[in-house]
Amino acid sequence: MAFADTYFKRFQSKETFINVKPSENLFLIIVIPVFNEPDLISALKSLVDCKLPTNDAEIIVIINSSENSSKDIIEQNRKTYNEALIFSEQYSSNHLKIHILNLENLPHKFAGVGLARKIGMDEALHRFNFLNKPHGLIAGFDADAKVKPNYLKEIENYFFKNPKIDACSVDFQHPISGEAFPKEIYNYIIQYELHLRYFIEALRFINFPFAYQTIGSSFVVKAEMYAKQGGMNRRKAGEDFYFLHKIIQQGNYGEIFSTAVFPSPRISDRVPFGTGAAIKKMTEAAQNEYLTYAMESFLVLKVFFDRKNIFYSQFNYENLNQSVLEFLQLNNFESDIIKIRKESPDLKAFNKKFFEWFNAFRIIKYLNFAHEKHFKKINVLKESKKLLDYKGLNFDETLNAENVLLLYRTFYTQKSDKLIIADA
Repeated sequence: MAFADTYFKRFQSKETFINVKPSENLFLIIVIPVFNEPDLISALKSLVDCKLPTNDAEIIVIINSSENSSKDIIEQNRKTYNEALIFSEQYSSNHLKIHILNLENLPHKFAGVGLARKIGMDEALHRFNFLNKPHGLIAGFDADAKVKPNYLKEIENYFFKNPKIDACSVDFQHPISGEAFPKEIYNYIIQYELHLRYFIEALRFINFPFAYQTIGSSFVVKAEMYAKQGGMNRRKAGEDFYFLHKIIQQGNYGEIFSTAVFPSPRISDRVPFGTGAAIKKMTEAAQNEYLTYAMESFLVLKVFFDRKNIFYSQFNYENLNQSVLEFLQLNNFESDIIKIRKESPDLKAFNKKFFEWFNAFRIIKYLNFAHEKHFKKINVLKESKKLLDYKGLNFDETLNAENVLLLYRTFYTQKSDKLIIADA
């Protein structure tokens, strides 16, 4: 019995699309969902141009459309499919095989990036299950992204050096200058990426143990962990956030900083939120500044987190901000904590379950709730500088958004691929 047989039995997912046997040395499969994409070849070429790893890798491309997709989208997908087949025939090799699939008429109710990513990742799981390789790696990627030439090699090196890691995020860096996009797009993406990095650094500052970037184009997960967590979800947006945070909470989650993925800063209407949607919104509103969560909202949450041990024995709400108190009441905090106490033999177990309750999903809900009634969103440059102050870092107050973003990026590269195991 292979390691993922139970997964396929549970989800009644026995169908496979690729008939070519996988290499016995297969260690990594990169999955790329594609929808109405005119330039998939650039992403494929970026991967093909990488330095080859010691073991073999594959790319699975899932071109997809729903039963309600327009004629123009279906025609674009078919054009992309034909171009990708030609590319595959020319560049696919024994060490890096490329599989191109075009799936049409997917159920409208579920069709979207989540389903496409799930189909591709399930297909990758089938291939590792055939080899009975639970430690085979499945990487998330996007059709408009590119990578550093050492991308494949560094993923291989990282998991070889850190065999206990079950999944990880890969560093990402949006292009912030050049001729490919108008100047305002680069201005917008600088602010949006700064928001993403500010958010994670703020979570780390308040000692939230599961603070990691969750970008669909830059993560890797072991096949065994993918199956254990029930596979990718079918969400039409945010599928990466929900999927990865289920895994992050299990611990043994890492980060790779020795290579990078370069997601596109382009406008997109494929999903209701995320990078493309944020850039689209800023462009349509001619919005010169990106508004992010106020640093004060993280600080009042830090007070609550710092007092969490008290709740192991009593309910003491002294010094808690009104926004936190109201949110706890709305979310049945007391009744849930009583259950958590009963299930926790000691304080360490309580702390772990506490952050499973007040997890990343609930933090987002709190921040949105708090900014409706108690705080106002503020310019991301201003708040990211405020966080630097709280971290005790010396910096030039006149730095613009681009320079502050570059500074925030160093928080990651300076970690030098440090093994980070999530443990509340």
